[in-house]
Amino acid sequence: MVVIQARSRRKPTGGRYKSTLSKRTHMIGRNPTLTKLGSTRKSKISTKGGNSKMRLFEGNNANVFDPKTKKYSAAAVKNVIESPANRNFVRRNILTKGAIIETSAGKAKITNRPGQDGTINAILIE
Repeated sequence: MVVIQARSRRKPTGGRYKSTLSKRTHMIGRNPTLTKLGSTRKSKISTKGGNSKMRLFEGNNANVFDPKTKKYSAAAVKNVIESPANRNFVRRNILTKGAIIETSAGKAKITNRPGQDGTINAILIE
């Protein structure tokens, strides 16, 4: 099924809008990446305007920022502790922005969108 980012065909009251145009290429959306914990797997996708994004499908290393020393370090991601996006993402080890992860450096919070950036950036919270 095609993902379309267009106006709903239903009004807030439940009535239908008369369709004036059909699905167009510029309305196409994509399913969420749902980046998982595992050996690194990523790919490059093209977007509108000739731009591109890196999709991270699986990742196990994070760039962790330590606010005390003001330094970045690479740390291995062990598992997902908490996820504000969906509580079921914790048991599935899905990495999203705002998720609390356990790393080799300690607990950290993901500050970027791994499915659209191609990397996992986090900040230590302990």
